[in-house]
Amino acid sequence: MTWRGEATETVVAQADARTAALADRLDGLLARIDAACRAAGREPGSVRLLPVTKFFPAADVAILYGLGRREFGESREQEATAKVAELGDRPDIRWHMIGRLQRNKAKVVARWAHTVHSVDSERLATALDRGAVAALEAGERTEPLRVLLQVSLDEDPERGGVAEDDLDRLADHVAAAEGLQLGGLMAIPPLDAEPHSAFARLATLHTRLLAGHPAATELSAGMSGDLESAIEHGSTVVRVGTALMGTRPITSG
Repeated sequence: MTWRGEATETVVAQADARTAALADRLDGLLARIDAACRAAGREPGSVRLLPVTKFFPAADVAILYGLGRREFGESREQEATAKVAELGDRPDIRWHMIGRLQRNKAKVVARWAHTVHSVDSERLATALDRGAVAALEAGERTEPLRVLLQVSLDEDPERGGVAEDDLDRLADHVAAAEGLQLGGLMAIPPLDAEPHSAFARLATLHTRLLAGHPAATELSAGMSGDLESAIEHGSTVVRVGTALMGTRPITSG
């Protein structure tokens, strides 16, 4: 066998091994989510899994697509835009921007994102609205851009999030935007907080939001280490990276 043949066999073997690993982790994770739903008195299947594929190659997204996944979370515009282009032959993929977003990236993200989870200011919402309207007019989108309001549970500006006192005003601003659809809330627990109390507080804020915006039913909360607590407190989608994807293959630098 030539070295080219050996190299091809190696690549195939590596792809098969990666597929098997992802399939095994996916099965275990879905079972874990369903168990958490049952423990919380909720219907299994009522909480969606959002695979967080940031820092992982498009090939992994393609594998997960083949395993039935259709929603994927990214956090860096440049990396995500490249994956969207590479996997453009799969039009039923829903891309989620879950990381902090700069306003100068809003126009690009509005072309391909199904949902942005990290809207925390009126200025960012306005930039996304303009981008979404332009994308709709250009035929690059067929529906408004769905956004979640990231609420701050620790008042740390480095981690993003709108202050609780400003949440209602931001919600009204998004709801009035022509190119946006208010989907609900997202939050990340404080680094030194006990997840149970943080998610309980988030659930209270979501109830408050729903009083004025009853269609904003999404609650994006819970990651690899705390998804059970998030589900107990009403999460509708958990954002999971490490427990599914494993160790990051590249750095975030």
